[in-house]
Amino acid sequence: MSVTVAPNQTIQEILKELPSLIAVAVVETETGMPLAAHSNIASFDIETAAAYNTEVVKQKLKAISALKLNQTIQDILLTLTDQLHLLKLSPNGQKFIYLAVNSRDTNLAVARQVLKAHTDVLS
Repeated sequence: MSVTVAPNQTIQEILKELPSLIAVAVVETETGMPLAAHSNIASFDIETAAAYNTEVVKQKLKAISALKLNQTIQDILLTLTDQLHLLKLSPNGQKFIYLAVNSRDTNLAVARQVLKAHTDVLS
C-alpha cells in the first residue's frame, strides 16, 4: 500500500532538506494552479512560475505523443545563469513539484534526489 502525502506537508519537508531554495511548489498539471507553495524571495511570483512551467510540461507531453515515443517524463531541468529550475512529475503525472534553487548553493544531484523522494509519495 502506498502512502499519500498532502502538498503542504511535501513543501515543508522539502524546505527542511533544502532550506536555501528560491521557491518550491506542488502544482496541478491540468490547471497550473499551485496546491501548495513557498518562496524565500518576496519578489518571486510562484503562481506565475507555476503557470508557465505547467505549459512547459504540457508541451513536452505533446511532443512525446506527437513523436510516438513510449516514454514518460522523469524530470525537466532548466539551467539559468545562476539558477536551476527542476520540474518533477508525480508517478501518475497529475501533479508536479517545481523547484528553483541557486546553482551556487545547491548541488543538482542532491536537488534531484530530494524531489524524487517527495514525488514518489505525491498523488
